[in-house]
Amino acid sequence: MKTMTCKQLGGACDTTFSANSFEEIVAMSKSHGMEMFQKSDMAHLEAMNKMTELMKSADSNAMQNWMKSKEAEFDALPAHE
Repeated sequence: MKTMTCKQLGGACDTTFSANSFEEIVAMSKSHGMEMFQKSDMAHLEAMNKMTELMKSADSNAMQNWMKSKEAEFDALPAHE
C-alpha cells in the first residue's frame, strides 16, 4: 500500500489517500474532489480550475503527461502496510 496527499495529486489539502494501485488513489482523489466541490471549498475549486486549464492546454498531451508523472511518483513511493 502507498500513500499520497491531495496536494501531491493536484489538490489543495493534506488529506491522505492510501491504496495498492495508482488507479485506486485516483478514484479516491476524484471522490474527495467531488465532496469538496459540493462544499464549495474555494482552495479545491481553484485547484480544479488549474486541472481544467491543463485539460484545455494547447499541448494535447499535457494532461496525459501530467498523469504519467503522478503515476511515476506513486510508483516510486515506498510501500507500507
